[in-house]
Amino acid sequence: MKLELIELIFLSDKRKQLLLFLRSGPKNMDEITEALQVTSTSILPQIKKLKDMSLVTQEDKTYTLSLIGKVLVEKMQPLISTIELFEDNFDYWSEKDLQGIPFSFRKRLGELGKCKLIQPDLDRMFELDQEVVENLSRSGHILEAIAYFHPPMISLYQELAKKGVELSLLMSESVLQRYYNDHMEDFRSMMALENVRFFRYSGELKIASLTVTDRFFLISLFPKNQRHFDRESLICYGPSALKLGAELFNELLLDSTQITDYFRND
Repeated sequence: MKLELIELIFLSDKRKQLLLFLRSGPKNMDEITEALQVTSTSILPQIKKLKDMSLVTQEDKTYTLSLIGKVLVEKMQPLISTIELFEDNFDYWSEKDLQGIPFSFRKRLGELGKCKLIQPDLDRMFELDQEVVENLSRSGHILEAIAYFHPPMISLYQELAKKGVELSLLMSESVLQRYYNDHMEDFRSMMALENVRFFRYSGELKIASLTVTDRFFLISLFPKNQRHFDRESLICYGPSALKLGAELFNELLLDSTQITDYFRND
């Protein structure tokens, strides 16, 4: 019976999509065929199978999830979202080191929704992606965690901070040192701005970079083989992605210390 139920739900895309569609409430045939882009002739056999297994009930011409169906669909959604996330960019996820993402957040990766893979060309490896720049320039606040020194990104953040953008920068100790040693005046100018906060991460920051704004979520992970960092990243725009990103940034803050003067906090 267990295997039959799993096959019933997952071996037919039409049944799977129908169950997810009915999650929002009872639907008639016209609503079902329009939303799923199917004909009544093709979906009726699938509805019958779901009814036979007591996952869907029918009253007159309206279909709804049974109590058992509701329980199953609530558990289905996170799994399906996660599978779809990995399928869309399988090579990226399979080649990256996920250890920098806390386990409690790895379980929620499906909340990122639809994401776009950004792959810099070899001749532009250290340049900023134009899509990212445009979105950063239109953002009202920026949360940034970064484990490697990237001068073009630092320069852009300095420009945005001077324009009043709220900016929280979480950096590893090595990045902070490099920023201060190589760009001392810029560093001190940034520290003096009321709209900028600096945080020092204690320990090893295993996420290459994490960017969360009121417009988008961007994450770049180190490869499993640390010797070849390709600066690939995923950008996501959904509200749930922004929410997850902000929560992940706050989680990183728990292992960080805000600094107001670099030397005083050494």
